[in-house]
Amino acid sequence: MNFLFPVFLFLGVIILISSFFIVKQQTAAIIERFGKFSSIRHSGLQLKIPLIDKVAGRLSLKIQQLDVIVETKTLDDVFVRLKVSVQYKVIRDKVYDAFYKLDYPHDQITSYVFDVVRAEVPKMKLDDVFVKKDDIALAVKAELNDAMSDYGFDIIKTLVTDIDPDAQVKAAMNRINASEREKIAAQFEGDAQRILIVEKAKAEAESKRLQGQGIADQRREIARGLEESVEVLNRVGINSQEASALIVVTQHYDTLQSLGEETNSNLILLPNAPQTGSNMLNEMVASFTASNQIGEAMKEAKKKKQ
Repeated sequence: MNFLFPVFLFLGVIILISSFFIVKQQTAAIIERFGKFSSIRHSGLQLKIPLIDKVAGRLSLKIQQLDVIVETKTLDDVFVRLKVSVQYKVIRDKVYDAFYKLDYPHDQITSYVFDVVRAEVPKMKLDDVFVKKDDIALAVKAELNDAMSDYGFDIIKTLVTDIDPDAQVKAAMNRINASEREKIAAQFEGDAQRILIVEKAKAEAESKRLQGQGIADQRREIARGLEESVEVLNRVGINSQEASALIVVTQHYDTLQSLGEETNSNLILLPNAPQTGSNMLNEMVASFTASNQIGEAMKEAKKKKQ
């Protein structure tokens, strides 16, 4: 009898200790009595009837995330893989439904994600899938909320976190993008070259205008200098024709002197006799005189006709 007492005492202590259990923060414990639901216990030190009550399971009340990868086809027959991240949690007041109505909530959520994505994406072209990924996420969230709220789950957020087309499609898209950028670059280069050509033409035109103005000013000054030279020679008794001949001869010799100073010049002045200048002047004067006579004759003929 004395031998059994410590055994019963030890078993009593074990049973007493097993009557207490701890539930962590943001966790719910489901208590069953003889296999039937009894109660739900939340965080803290809890008490149950030994050998009668048992902790059937625990559910986390924290927000959880499930990543679902769906492969489907777009409207333009491009296969694409979408990664949909679903953030959800167990509703505190519906722990019973979440624990007893669904054995595998992850599989249930995955099925709804597949159903919605494969219903929405085939309506869109590949470019629209990238642009309207938020619309896809909202459609998934709306469908999951309607379906999972009855099972005690609240869908916090759904996100389309990745869109991965076929490798060949991505390579083709990159080539198209590169071609478009090269086209734009070529257009800019053409515009720049056209602007350079226009500006160069304007500069050349301005240069020619200034050059012509300079030549005109030079000739004007030469004429003024010749006029002054003739006036000076007239004062010393040399008439205008003789003065002009003298100036032409002087310029002729100045030209020959300039040619002689250039050692590498290949220019040959023909004819180069001293009387050449005088002959050139006489021919010019005769030409001007004949031209004036023809003009006067034409004027007289017009007056007679009238």
